[in-house]
Amino acid sequence: MTQYDVAIIGSGPGGYVAAIRCAQLGMKTAIIEKYSTLGGTCLNVGCIPSKAMLDSSHHYEDAIKHFEEHGIDIPGEIKVNLKQMVARKQGVVDQTTKGIQFLMDKNKIDVFEGLGSFKDTTHVNITKNDGKVETIEAKNIIIATGSKPSSLPFIKIDKERIITSTEALELKEIPKHMIVIGGGVIGLELGQVYKRLGAEVTVVEYMDRIIPGMDGALSKELMKVLKKGKMKFNLSHKVKSVERKGDEVIVKADNKKGEEVVFTGDYCLVSVGRKPYTDGLNADAAGVKLDDRGRVEVNGHLQTNVSNIYAIGDVVKGAMLAHKAEEEGTLVAEILAGQKPHIDYNLIPGVVYTWPEVAAVGKTEEELKEAGVSYKVGQFPMRALGRARASMDIDGFVKILADSATDEVLGIHMVGARVADLIAEAVTAMEFRASAEDIARMSHAHPTYAEAVKEAAMAATADRAMHI
Repeated sequence: MTQYDVAIIGSGPGGYVAAIRCAQLGMKTAIIEKYSTLGGTCLNVGCIPSKAMLDSSHHYEDAIKHFEEHGIDIPGEIKVNLKQMVARKQGVVDQTTKGIQFLMDKNKIDVFEGLGSFKDTTHVNITKNDGKVETIEAKNIIIATGSKPSSLPFIKIDKERIITSTEALELKEIPKHMIVIGGGVIGLELGQVYKRLGAEVTVVEYMDRIIPGMDGALSKELMKVLKKGKMKFNLSHKVKSVERKGDEVIVKADNKKGEEVVFTGDYCLVSVGRKPYTDGLNADAAGVKLDDRGRVEVNGHLQTNVSNIYAIGDVVKGAMLAHKAEEEGTLVAEILAGQKPHIDYNLIPGVVYTWPEVAAVGKTEEELKEAGVSYKVGQFPMRALGRARASMDIDGFVKILADSATDEVLGIHMVGARVADLIAEAVTAMEFRASAEDIARMSHAHPTYAEAVKEAAMAATADRAMHI
């Protein structure tokens, strides 16, 4: 029987990063993946393919709406080739997953294809597609099995007309009317993809605002921009039935007055979040405890109740984000090597990859108010930037929340072009406990979108923003 220092079950961003770091630190490492490609949900049917579709649809929208104003004339009709768009997306996925395989080979990590399940606390059974079972032994085991799309108990996902994000990335036609249940990140991103391509898109959200976990100002601004793009929103609506009749999908919901509202479309995207995936793990065989939401219970070091077994990523509590899983994978690897790493979960950024993009790190205004923290606000609109006007990306703003007494930055919230990249500046500043004045006194290249961060910091520092 092959013996390892570490065996990792799951090869998503958390799992494969943990494997690489373990190998870098001198551990004999194995990774187990039930699918034929590495990378988990993120690389195969999540982050990477959805961004590919977002970028392709953005190019199309620019071509039909903005090229003429930029002085670019294209003779003839501009058409969507959805088959090619999906094929390009798959090409990006294939290239990325092959890159992960290369990294496994480079770092001498043994890859096992099959369903990994516990035999006991130090042995993992790997069930192959042909039913054969191979067993490996490991001193330490990391659970990195990720998550899968959630649904509502009364909805039957048929993967044809009533679909999840996985099927939405493989459609053979552009919907006439896509009903999106859920106004969170996934629903808005994929809803915008198909809205750009010509579909009517209606979002039905249970809460009273979209992206409800983010700062209220971001929710308000993003909805304003998406409405301008003709997406329709129905907030405070509780979906009670989803029924398919032929090629038609009928969604019934109650509004906040308790009145029934009926939506009819040809596709329904169910995007009500994700849930931890532990099917087939056989956690009981190792004595690993799960909580009432199906998550693996861990302590502050991501260690389960069984001392040599750890869990990371979407399968444990916290935000279901690829980069959070990566940080946790690195943390566990370094703990196993005897190091003393840390994670500040308050500084894990959140991003929505619509256009404009939305990004945030730290506390929201709602959280600061609830905690009774005295804070000040500095905000600067993107439309006041020369760079934004030059690119015609004038929607959005940067908002900085700083402690009233110490000026320490407590949260930074952004809507605008390329803020998914810009948020890294905010994370860096907050990691080093910068004050708003620290950021205000840093030179930012002109003209850039990043100037909005400096101006927002200046606005938070004695209200001295210069360009508004």
